[in-house]
Amino acid sequence: MYKLVGEERFLLWAVCSIQLQVSCGQGGEKLLGLAEGLLKKHIASHSLHEPEALIVYISVLEQQAKYGDALEVLSGKLGSLILIEVDRLRLQGRLLAQSGDNAAAAITFQKILEMCPDDWECFLHYLGCLLEDDQSWCNDATRAQRCLPESLDKIPRITDDLFNSHIQDASAFVRKLETEASGDSKRGPSLAYLEIERRKLLHGVGDKERLMDALVQYFSRFGYLACFCSDVEVFLDILTPDEKINLLEKMKESSGSMSIGPTKSLGQAISLQKMQFQIGITYKLHDAELESLAVKMINMYRENLPLSKDLDPQESMHGEDLLYMASNILVQLYWRTGSTGYLLETVMMLELGLNIRRSVSQYKIILLHLYSHLGALPVAYEWYRSLDVKNILLESFTHQILPQMLLSPLWEDLNDLLKDYLKFMDDHLRESADLTFLAYRHRNYSKVIEFVQFKERLQHSNQYVIARLESSILRLKEKADNIEEEEGVFECLKCGTQALELASGTLCDSLTFNEELQLRPWWTPTPKKNYLLDPFEELDHPTDNLDHRKEWETNVREKLEKRSLLPRMVYLSTQCVSASIKENIEANGSECGSIFSLEMKSLLERYVKILGCSLDEAVKVLLDVAEGQRPLEALGTDLIEWVNFAVFLNAWSLSSHETVLPMGEESISLWHVVNSLLQKSIESKVRIIGPQGCSPGGARDLSVLVQLIGEPMAWHCLVLQYFIRSSLPCGKKKKKSGGPADSSTSVLSQSIRDSVLSLYSIIEVVVEWLKKEVNKTDDEAVDHLLSFLVSDSNEGPGKVYQALKDLISTADEGELGDRIFKGINSWSPTDIARKTFKGQHKMMSNFLQICNSKLKVLEAIKQQI
Repeated sequence: MYKLVGEERFLLWAVCSIQLQVSCGQGGEKLLGLAEGLLKKHIASHSLHEPEALIVYISVLEQQAKYGDALEVLSGKLGSLILIEVDRLRLQGRLLAQSGDNAAAAITFQKILEMCPDDWECFLHYLGCLLEDDQSWCNDATRAQRCLPESLDKIPRITDDLFNSHIQDASAFVRKLETEASGDSKRGPSLAYLEIERRKLLHGVGDKERLMDALVQYFSRFGYLACFCSDVEVFLDILTPDEKINLLEKMKESSGSMSIGPTKSLGQAISLQKMQFQIGITYKLHDAELESLAVKMINMYRENLPLSKDLDPQESMHGEDLLYMASNILVQLYWRTGSTGYLLETVMMLELGLNIRRSVSQYKIILLHLYSHLGALPVAYEWYRSLDVKNILLESFTHQILPQMLLSPLWEDLNDLLKDYLKFMDDHLRESADLTFLAYRHRNYSKVIEFVQFKERLQHSNQYVIARLESSILRLKEKADNIEEEEGVFECLKCGTQALELASGTLCDSLTFNEELQLRPWWTPTPKKNYLLDPFEELDHPTDNLDHRKEWETNVREKLEKRSLLPRMVYLSTQCVSASIKENIEANGSECGSIFSLEMKSLLERYVKILGCSLDEAVKVLLDVAEGQRPLEALGTDLIEWVNFAVFLNAWSLSSHETVLPMGEESISLWHVVNSLLQKSIESKVRIIGPQGCSPGGARDLSVLVQLIGEPMAWHCLVLQYFIRSSLPCGKKKKKSGGPADSSTSVLSQSIRDSVLSLYSIIEVVVEWLKKEVNKTDDEAVDHLLSFLVSDSNEGPGKVYQALKDLISTADEGELGDRIFKGINSWSPTDIARKTFKGQHKMMSNFLQICNSKLKVLEAIKQQI
């Protein structure tokens, strides 16, 4: 098209395509050279006419490190295409810095700061060029400095004399900016002064007192802002714990001596409380002190409610952070003491906050996780739905609820959740071509590249792969009690090969993690980690989750590989059973069965390799646990995977001509091993959970129990159904009786009967336990939950609950306004307790339905044998 009409847009489409190929690791220098040549030829004959065309040309030169050429283009006639001077200067400063001309780059960034003194990123570039510190050119300079404040910044890059000279220049420039901005609310110049003092200290020529005084001054001006603590976090990193405490005291003194309005005064008080959390003071307080602090925050929230009387319902209320901080304190108390009352107080408090203003997302996120921990996942799911997560937020936010749902008996809700997420992802990926073409039509060429790269990132999303995989497994679980329907699922899933393709090695290596983990509560920094399930430990900075994130990402890759094998192994298990029966009945056996058997062995070896052992070692572990030579706990957190393996191993052994069991253990039946493992694991979980099935902590064991029955037991029942169906082949002649095959079939039939009876008795235990839980009355359960909020002594939960009741009793409509007053009066502890119980009850009811379905299948099999 370009050759035909010579239009710029067709050429730039080709250039963008080349850049995308290079970004995928193809071609490199040759392709970029080609793109540059095409552009030069076009410029010589037609010039360029669009700012975006110039940006693309400069980016091609940048990718080849031709910064001098790019600067020449920018300073020439074509540079006038960029009409906004600040944009042109930013580009010029970047190119100068990349070319190594730090002095010229610093002057350029200084010009930008004179026009935009509040541009913090530009100041970091300016200072980085002055000090010749490459850290200013990280993708996120501030984060890089926060992560390694003591190592990277201490590396000397210039001499002391040059450092002193340049830092003085920066100080003089910042003082000038501060003077000019003294009458407005720009934070940039003040933050710049703090950064200069920090750099001095890291270079060994600073004064901590000056930094601390500057921080106090910054607090005096901007301490009322919600962003204050995040602003100063990087500067606190350089102070010792004692210095931080000293700084906090100075800020308190400063706050007490100031005469400001109630709104700003409240903002400062909240910032001081946040500072205590940030420097770790709060978490070192005794239980009684923590309780008093939580009550103080609630009282402060109550006293300042009138400030929000005339605000729009969508506006953030003054003091909302107080309930958020109080919730963190109460959860900390629960972790320390194990007292459920603290969790329920947190729930009561946040429910009240949401009655007053419904759209506080941080309250909803905490409630979501608290209800999950209390075993009331249906309520957690309702709060998730109320967040109204749509579009791309589904990709970054679904991690708040999906992991819990995957382990629950709420299969219908899980199906809806997965469908909504997959529909968005599939639609977005399908429509991305249209978006790319739209950007191209509007000559926004940089967006063309951005859209394509964004699509690539979404296509490799770990959550997208998990959702597709778990959606397949869920369909298998839902239809496992009906052979005909299960075979329909097998057909849709290409007999499980589709799942194998989903988690191929190449894809697992290129997985992307787009979840916004910083929005999670401190006690569960990743979907894998939950401090509340572990013994209490002192944490100075509970929000630090970098190590947890790496561990979680590794775990996701391993789990994806394991789960991707499941659908195919379930299918092969059924085929191995059918093939083994066919082999006993037909004289020539089954060639197809041999193929299935070989593939099954290969997958089993892959499966146990992920578990950390060889096939022979894994078999020995199963036998030892089944025979009581090792405790069930020896299987660790991979209990489900081990029991799944036992089921698949048993199915494979039916059609395999290899020796499966170790020498000397041939008398042991693998049917018995599966029965034993299922019985031990299921009955131990029922025993551990006890009569309070959805109590905190019990929710984790309940999820394991749900998985045991929803997966290994389901697959084992499926194997049994296939055995029964294959044992009665229509129109086939049986081999003559009396031979070895007949004897083998007799032994197998007895093993089947024993297995069916064993499974039936195991499920009966679970059903009887669930019926007792389901038959509990509302009033009995509500009274039980509310009893946690009442303490007979001065210790333990109850003080926050009393403070909440005081808030209700002192509410005045004239003082608070109609909306807030109605929200307060609609709060009912009894209704919240009832909602919690109903959520727990629904969990048990759904699980009971799953178990009853298994009982019916086993009853039918019993009648057939």
